[in-house]
Amino acid sequence: MMQLPIPLRLGTGAILFLALAACGDSGSQNNAQQQAAPPGPPVTVALPTKRMVADRDEYVGRFTAVDSVEIRARVSGYLDEVHFTDGALVKRGDLLFTIDRRPLQAAVDQARADLERGKAQVDLTASDLARAQDLIERKTISESIYEQRVQAKRAADAQVLAAEAALRTAELNLEFSELRAPVDGRIGDRRVSVGNLVIGGSQPSTTLLATIVSTDPIRFEFTFDEAAFLRYSRLAEATGGVAEQGLEVELRLLDEQTFRHKGKIDFIDNVINESSGTIRGRATFANPDGLFTPGMFARVRVPASRPFEALLVPDSAIGTEQVRKFVYVVDAENTVRQKYVELGHLDNDLRVILKGIEPDDRIIVNGLMRARPGAKVTPLMEGEKPAAPSAAK
Repeated sequence: MMQLPIPLRLGTGAILFLALAACGDSGSQNNAQQQAAPPGPPVTVALPTKRMVADRDEYVGRFTAVDSVEIRARVSGYLDEVHFTDGALVKRGDLLFTIDRRPLQAAVDQARADLERGKAQVDLTASDLARAQDLIERKTISESIYEQRVQAKRAADAQVLAAEAALRTAELNLEFSELRAPVDGRIGDRRVSVGNLVIGGSQPSTTLLATIVSTDPIRFEFTFDEAAFLRYSRLAEATGGVAEQGLEVELRLLDEQTFRHKGKIDFIDNVINESSGTIRGRATFANPDGLFTPGMFARVRVPASRPFEALLVPDSAIGTEQVRKFVYVVDAENTVRQKYVELGHLDNDLRVILKGIEPDDRIIVNGLMRARPGAKVTPLMEGEKPAAPSAAK
């Protein structure tokens, strides 16, 4: 076997050593790149909101009118005119219907004539009594004739009083021929057309002409159980009020997302229903634009505790695990942690958290689908713009 010279063997060994060293450096660099973990998925985090809140109960109820009036005639006659548009807003004293006034005016004229005849009879009997008084003093007429003259004068006076009463009745009937709105509110449609006979009087069979319901203010009635009644009573006593007054409530309609309408409880019934165990409550709301209508459904929210400081998070940040609720929190090492929480009421789009989080917890509010407990994430505070990638990278 041919032996290489020593210098040549040394050079060949150096070349092999350098090649092995280069391979080793390349392998270590690849391992370092493989060990470098990729950045976690971006998520949006926010600190809990600290605010004074109070526990609230929600109920469903209906609006009712403060005043509801049926327009019925007090006198009979044929309907002559209608002075309103169906469904219009009317003011107290506005003319609504007119019944044919001619027969009633004739009755007034006759009653006035009867009164004048009665007054003339009073004058005549007064003159007869004056003459009889003079004659009785002279002993010219008997006592019986004098008594007859006295009785005739009294009868004439009574006839005048009766005629005056008949005249007032006829004038009232003439006044009743014009039906006016007794309250402010919205009137319904007319139930009788012009030309029809209207039956008046005080009997239930009288003709219904229209109905009026007041609109401003308006009442909202709802029911709640005995335990809630006790809470509201205790709360009212603690705040220096009474159970029937002073509790401010909030209301939202079926197509609204927030409780934007404010009102006050003005009445709580005096008896708890034995069959249902509930009691009726009532709140009053201003309704200047006529948005609320009697019979309309709505939801009312009633305060059930005194105000206290609480932490709130967006309701969309809360997850569900069977019967438990949780939020995802990012710790100081940008690792996702799961915290179980106890929920309170919903305050607009924020949910009150009664237990389970701290004020400095970074709650994941956006990107929940990319977060898993124990996984790394790239947190970005809500409202903060993400950093632009550098040109060198």
